[in-house]
Amino acid sequence: MSDSFASPLTLIGAGASLAFSSIFYSHYQQKKLEIQKLKAIPSFQADQHLVKILNASPDKRLHYVAVEGVVQPAGEPLASRYVPRCYGVIQKVTTQEHWKVRNASGMWVSKTMNAKETKSSVPFRLFQPGSYLSEISVKVESPLEAAGDYLEEVHRGVRRAEDGLLDVVVQGLTGEKLTAQEEREEVLRVGTVLTGFGEVVLEHGGVMRLQPPRDGRAYILLPGDHRSFIQRHENTAGMWKGLTGLFGITGSTLLAAFIYGSLNKDSRKR
Repeated sequence: MSDSFASPLTLIGAGASLAFSSIFYSHYQQKKLEIQKLKAIPSFQADQHLVKILNASPDKRLHYVAVEGVVQPAGEPLASRYVPRCYGVIQKVTTQEHWKVRNASGMWVSKTMNAKETKSSVPFRLFQPGSYLSEISVKVESPLEAAGDYLEEVHRGVRRAEDGLLDVVVQGLTGEKLTAQEEREEVLRVGTVLTGFGEVVLEHGGVMRLQPPRDGRAYILLPGDHRSFIQRHENTAGMWKGLTGLFGITGSTLLAAFIYGSLNKDSRKR
């Protein structure tokens, strides 16, 4: 039994496991450093406390903070094109056509063409959860410039093309035929909890505005509250830490088994 542990495969397995453990540990350290930087960013809600902080700040400005709140339109919201009673403040509609094209050998091959994307938005604000009637809110400036996966897919569909007699004749002459059109709609829904990372300014009249930072740092909008955002990063760090331990223990065990098997093999030869 011990001879099997002395095989080269055991040594290879040990080396591979320890190598993966080292890689996972590097990912863990990077994520841990990222979390420390994220936690160093001040976090606020759209409330009176933020107003006081801004009033006490130079130029009534916070250069880079996280602000969380519930999305509410400043006027009329955008209505979904496909989903009844679905309203948002940002809307993205993507369409693309699926074609069959005849190649030089006469075979029909699939091809995607005429992809189009349209984005629309209306002015909106962030309110403290549970205080939608409050006069205190944060106006979100230039949301289409922000990075982040803050849109929710509310519709995805494919409409099949129906061929008539004239279509069949045209397809035979051109070597192209439309098979389907794919449609996708994403929105930032009214009532969504959103966290924005950027610069916050207190304007005349006590209006707060979240805008792209002037110092070049990332302007980001993310779904969910700030605590959930940090928790997702901590969960990822925990995963890398667990994989580091698992592969480290596996590699160490295989290496010890290889050494034990090699020593037993040498002692029997003597």
